[in-house]
Amino acid sequence: MSKLLVTGMAGFIGSHVAEAWSHHGEVVGLDDLSTGDRANLEGIDAELIEGSILDPDALAHAMEGVDAVVHLAARPSVPRSIADPEASHEANATGTLRVLEAARANGRDPYVVVASSSSVYGANPELPKHEQMMPMPMSPYAVSKLATEQYTLAWQYSYGMSTLAFRFFNVFGPRQAPGHAYAAVIPVFVDAALRHEPLTVHGDGLQSRDFTYVGTVASVLVDAALRRVSHPQPVNLAFGTRTTLLDVIGLIGAEIGDDLRVVHVESRTGDVRHSQADNTVLRSLFPDAQPVPLADGLRDTIMWLHQRQAVS
Repeated sequence: MSKLLVTGMAGFIGSHVAEAWSHHGEVVGLDDLSTGDRANLEGIDAELIEGSILDPDALAHAMEGVDAVVHLAARPSVPRSIADPEASHEANATGTLRVLEAARANGRDPYVVVASSSSVYGANPELPKHEQMMPMPMSPYAVSKLATEQYTLAWQYSYGMSTLAFRFFNVFGPRQAPGHAYAAVIPVFVDAALRHEPLTVHGDGLQSRDFTYVGTVASVLVDAALRRVSHPQPVNLAFGTRTTLLDVIGLIGAEIGDDLRVVHVESRTGDVRHSQADNTVLRSLFPDAQPVPLADGLRDTIMWLHQRQAVS
């Protein structure tokens, strides 16, 4: 039976990966619970080790007997990185380096897949975003994620490790919590809509994103680890959609059955105007991947947040 280590397992994406992997083998997670929540793992057959990827002892303990690693632990958020760039670098760049070295010291040649971000494309205006484009990061977070993927690919070249670096594009879905300063846009919108509060939009709302449902992302990550899919370059993990924030608000309002009020405020420093993935490489490596339509994913997200509000 294969054993998977998920760093950041108590987080939004990590908990979905743990749930999906639990049907295939043993899963252990390492999470310092700085952004994750044990409640995300309720009902999932997984072992959680509380600790940081920056702690060599905790990392070595978590890596014992592991056949594959899905590295998701990170300090998220562009605004958060602008407020404290060193902390983002330490968690995302140095943390990835330590995960790779712990995997290399493991002795079992574990496969490692990591999460980078579409934010690395930054100020490069070309659409759709393809992996051969020059990265032009606009924030410390984006720089730290560029380091994440490049360390991972360098370990492939330097040490012959089997690795894969995905660039995530605006992942959303159940267990993505609102209610904090650096929350992602969809849970913030849905939470406000369900509370009949105005939705705050930074800028004109015409900025567009390639929203990707978390269940799809988790299934691709698990497939990658099961098949040990390796690639010498980063791979976009999104499906080429492009939806404005105002369109997202329209879909949420239609699902809830309410006319949503919108308040526009100043744009945020470091925010990319448009993001859309070229998924040619993804499709060549994962031809069976099936994206969940945005409206369906929003329905699941609204249902989860509605239930969460009911018990809070």
